[in-house]
Amino acid sequence: MNTPPPVRIGALAPLSRPGWVEAGQHLLVGLELGVRDTNESGGVDGRPLELVVRDTAADPQRAAAAVDELAEAGVTALVGEYHSVVARAAANRADALGLPYLCSSSVIDVLTEQPTDLVARLSPPQSVGWRVYAQHLLEQGHRRIALATQASAYWAAGTVILREHLARHGGDVTEIDMVAHTPATACDAVAAAGATALLLLAGHPEPALPLVTAVRADPRLAGLLVGAPAGQPELPSWEGELGAGIPFLRYLPARLGPLGVRVERDLNEHLSGPPSFVAFEGYDSIAVLTEALRSHGTDRARIAAAWPSLAVEGTRGLIRFSRAPGGTVWQWADAPVQVVDRDPAAPDCFRVLRSGGAVR
Repeated sequence: MNTPPPVRIGALAPLSRPGWVEAGQHLLVGLELGVRDTNESGGVDGRPLELVVRDTAADPQRAAAAVDELAEAGVTALVGEYHSVVARAAANRADALGLPYLCSSSVIDVLTEQPTDLVARLSPPQSVGWRVYAQHLLEQGHRRIALATQASAYWAAGTVILREHLARHGGDVTEIDMVAHTPATACDAVAAAGATALLLLAGHPEPALPLVTAVRADPRLAGLLVGAPAGQPELPSWEGELGAGIPFLRYLPARLGPLGVRVERDLNEHLSGPPSFVAFEGYDSIAVLTEALRSHGTDRARIAAAWPSLAVEGTRGLIRFSRAPGGTVWQWADAPVQVVDRDPAAPDCFRVLRSGGAVR
């Protein structure tokens, strides 16, 4: 009996430094579990899914080259990636090659240079989540905000979103360039600005962790709120006292449904610890792509045509794609958003500080 050939899916993830390897590992485990479940339920017309994984190492050029390689290898579609600037490079290259791409976990608003029907995204746009975050700061009484920044299109976009939202509501933002500052001089700048909150818009572990350590040791900054909208404190390297009390964004609902509860258990077993939202995004990517393949076939153009007609029950809710005004890709408009931190009294536990929603 002949074994049917697999449906090959290209997968991008940061699996080596300077990429955020923890995020890449969580994403990959979610993707792999999604593939397992698809194959256990019959695959796609009896054909198994097969992931063809490439490590982006947070390098946009490496990611674009990987897209070329995967397209040449005959993958049917592309999924994955965590870093926004890398996903943008991958999305633009996939669009140029006619390869459908479901972006799993990157939020930068402008994901492609021009409108395309080939690319869809699960994670909410940065302007949605970061405005929710800025509103949380305002509601907690923070109007003098310091940003510890590094040069990056992603951090720059986040800075603009925060600055504009806070300014509309009487807030003030001071930027601290972490290329020009050491952790000690950054603390000096925060103190001089009279900031009540310091947001980490910079790389992990350097310079974010040394800066948090310096802030916590500086008596001038006692009571200063440290925040990380990009979500770094959710992952295991931030466990313990250092990561406690730092609000961050994550993309989970208030309560998981039956599928989410079951997948959470499976992810926990494979990760040897609690899964981050990134792992759920990986699983949901395969759930969506499986439905597109089963309903529209394995032709690349037909997969791209499927995005607006899909309604897929994912781990975090019903996934439907639409086009926002000015948007260049198909977007899950109802992706959940939360502001969360690690409980200082129990750093292994998370506290939901705010659930998302439209913020003006």
